[in-house]
Amino acid sequence: MREERPQYPVHGAGLGLRRPLAEKLRAAPQGAIDFMEVAPENWIHVGGAMGKSLRYFTERYPFLAHGLSLSIGAPAPLDEQLVRDIKDFMLRHDIRMYSEHLSYCGDDGHLYDLMPIPFTGEAVQYVAARVRRVQEILEQRIALENVSYYTPTDSSMSEQEFLLAVLDEADCDLMLDINNIVVNSINHGYDAYDFLRNMPADRLRYMHLAGHYVEAPDLRIDTHGSAVDEQAWSLLAAAYQHFGAVPTLLERDFNFPPVQELLDEVARIRELQHA
Repeated sequence: MREERPQYPVHGAGLGLRRPLAEKLRAAPQGAIDFMEVAPENWIHVGGAMGKSLRYFTERYPFLAHGLSLSIGAPAPLDEQLVRDIKDFMLRHDIRMYSEHLSYCGDDGHLYDLMPIPFTGEAVQYVAARVRRVQEILEQRIALENVSYYTPTDSSMSEQEFLLAVLDEADCDLMLDINNIVVNSINHGYDAYDFLRNMPADRLRYMHLAGHYVEAPDLRIDTHGSAVDEQAWSLLAAAYQHFGAVPTLLERDFNFPPVQELLDEVARIRELQHA
C-alpha cells in the first residue's frame, strides 16, 4: 500500500469548520478557502438546522474528517461502532479521508484531553493492530497525527522513533501537525527542523497549523486558541521547501477572532505554498 509519492486528498489551504463559525463562514468570498475539515463526533447523527448547515458546506467544499475520540492507544476495546458511524458519515457527506490523533483520551470514560502513549515497542504493536482494524472497517487508509504531550510516560523510544514505527507497522499515513512539532521541540528540547526532515514524504497526506499559549520560555501549551506563532510559520515554510506545497489546514477551536482574520491566515498559508 506504500506510494512513491503522496496522493493528497485535497489541495491548497483549508479551514476547520467549527459550529460557532458556521454561519459566519457562509459569507466567505469564493476561493478564500480550498477545503474544510470537520470533527465527525460533533456532527454524527445531527439533524435539523445544524445538519442542514453542515450539508451547506459539504456541498460546496472538499471535506476531510479529523477524529477526536477514537482513542487509538487506549487500554479499552476499540470502539468499532464509532468507526462504523464515521464510515457512514463520510459516505453521506462525500468526505475524502479520515485522520486521528496518535494518543488516547480515556479508558472507562472520556477525559476530554489527549494523553501520551508510552513510547515503547510493545505500544507500537498494540496501536498498529488497532489502526489496521480501523482501516479494515473503513476500507481505506487513515492518517495519524503527531500530538503534543507534556510528560512522557515511557521514553524507551524517542517521539520520532515511536511515530515512525507506528506508521510503518500499521502501514498507515501521516497528518503532520506543524504547531505540535514547535510545542514539543520547545517543551522537550529537540530540533524542530530535524524532526520535520525525518518525516516520511511518501506517507504525508496533509498538515495542520494552529496557535499555542506561551506559559514560559521553555513551556508551550497547545491550545488552538490564538493566532499562529511566527516559529510555526517559519517551520511551515521549511516544510514546503522540503516536501512541496502540502495541503495545510488552519485550526482554531476557541477565542474566535473576526472571520477575516482567519481568512488572512489561510491566505498566508497559500502564499507560502506558492512561494
